[in-house]
Amino acid sequence: MRRPAGPPSRTVALLTANRSAVPCARTHPSIRSISELTTNPTSPRSSSEKKGKALSLAAEGSEPEPAAATAMSSALGVGGKEGPSAFSVDLVAAARRLLAFLRAGPPGVGRRSVRRYEELWLPLAVAEGGEGGGGGGEAPMLVPPPDVHLVWLCHCFHHESYSVYCLSRFGRLIDRPSILDAENEEYAEERCRDVWAAHYPSEPFDLHRNEIDGNSDDDIAYANANSEIVEMVRRYAGLAAHFASPFVREGVYHVAARRRYVCFLDLMKKVVGTTQDQTRLVPSLDILLMWLAHLSFPASYATDMVAMAISDNIAKMGVGYGEVVTDEVLKRTRALWEEAYDVPYDMAGSEVEMAAVRAAREAFYWAPAASDEDANRLYKSLQPRFLMEVYVFLKGESDKEHINKEFLRLRTQRCHRSLKLNKSMANLSCKNWQKTWHLYCEFATRGLLIEVRRTTTGCFRNSKFLKNISFSWSDMLHEKALALTEELEVRMRAMASITPPVQAPYLLKCVPDRVTDDGGAMISDVILRMRNYRPQEGRWLTRTVLDHGGRECFVIRMRQRDLAERC
Repeated sequence: MRRPAGPPSRTVALLTANRSAVPCARTHPSIRSISELTTNPTSPRSSSEKKGKALSLAAEGSEPEPAAATAMSSALGVGGKEGPSAFSVDLVAAARRLLAFLRAGPPGVGRRSVRRYEELWLPLAVAEGGEGGGGGGEAPMLVPPPDVHLVWLCHCFHHESYSVYCLSRFGRLIDRPSILDAENEEYAEERCRDVWAAHYPSEPFDLHRNEIDGNSDDDIAYANANSEIVEMVRRYAGLAAHFASPFVREGVYHVAARRRYVCFLDLMKKVVGTTQDQTRLVPSLDILLMWLAHLSFPASYATDMVAMAISDNIAKMGVGYGEVVTDEVLKRTRALWEEAYDVPYDMAGSEVEMAAVRAAREAFYWAPAASDEDANRLYKSLQPRFLMEVYVFLKGESDKEHINKEFLRLRTQRCHRSLKLNKSMANLSCKNWQKTWHLYCEFATRGLLIEVRRTTTGCFRNSKFLKNISFSWSDMLHEKALALTEELEVRMRAMASITPPVQAPYLLKCVPDRVTDDGGAMISDVILRMRNYRPQEGRWLTRTVLDHGGRECFVIRMRQRDLAERC
């Protein structure tokens, strides 16, 4: 079989399937499509069984959150039990709606939108909310214009400043409505249009693109806009690009992120109780998403912080989006997390330093392929590829007697028999978790194998197999943490962490095939003898197009002109 190109770099490798069919998914990958991937593609399973798998994966993300409680899980524990949640809002659904708004929202706003937010929207929300809207009642089911909505979110992300602003101006906290699905959001927006038109007939609800582009900061007509809020909006200008990776939209990613967010809040309380210095904690990508989703509902956030006994001083320990921190703060955050939970802080898809992986992710062009406009709906003969990011960590010490002779070998469970990534054990002994391999793998490879081998001398082989452990993609997708830990040796452990698989670009290869005549018969002496040496008319060059699994997708035929025709 023909194989695609090898690893693009030393530290980042792409593992693709050179055979084996990838289960066909006609729509953009979601929680359901991920569950279908985890089933055996060769075994006949009914659609009801696949739906059952989907429900088991999405159960935690779809059920509403319990009421605010004071108990929280004090340990993450990959694969372990999770303590009771302490959130009064469904953070999984809130994160999903926040990402949807960031993708569809305006690219940027300025002082005019800030003025519309302060002078038009907030008084309207107070008038429509009555005694609700924050102080114990329900917020009005209204969704403001997109530019105003963006300013409102940016203001809510600074909870302390937003609370002081609302209390000083309106006497109570103005809450956002708990709208966590697209249908209710559409209804609330249409209702808000009518209310807006009744209160402000001369002010348009939607700003056209040219009006948003002209929404500049130096506009004299809106120079009196709140400069503090304007600066907040500027700070979050790149937030949509920060969460642009396609796996961030998946529900299983949100479920894992919520568990880590619980531990992040618990860690802040622990650090305050054990240290006297001003320690700052830097949230990772997934924790930041949950934190912003939580902050987007001010009343729920305030209630939950009181229930979890987290004061404003403790909340200030978290480094907000856009803040510049030193390497020492990052190292301190990783060390405190690992000391508290005995797992690495930087998991796959949960990085602290986005610049370290942004270049590698952009190289695979998976963002356009995983968009809602799936090209597979048009070209149904092509089977999609599903790509995921994989981290492999090691921790512990190996046998010192044979440490110079032993090494680890990373292989795939399926395909790529010649792939052998070796690491010497002499360089892997570490008391802390260290990231040993960073890979981008296709789901069709099924998983990874880590072998412990010892160097030998002989005519037929140069290493001896001692032990191996395996990590299956299906097993890891069914873990809430999207990670698994295995004992490699008595004093060494290995952990694998993955992102949810997302649809990647089609990987096609064109290979030469036979040359045919006008009738499609191969040009050869055999055909001439069968036709009593009657000359074959026409000459067609043929190319066969193979997909990533080595299957024939279609054939391209090109007619080669005769010399007389060229002249």
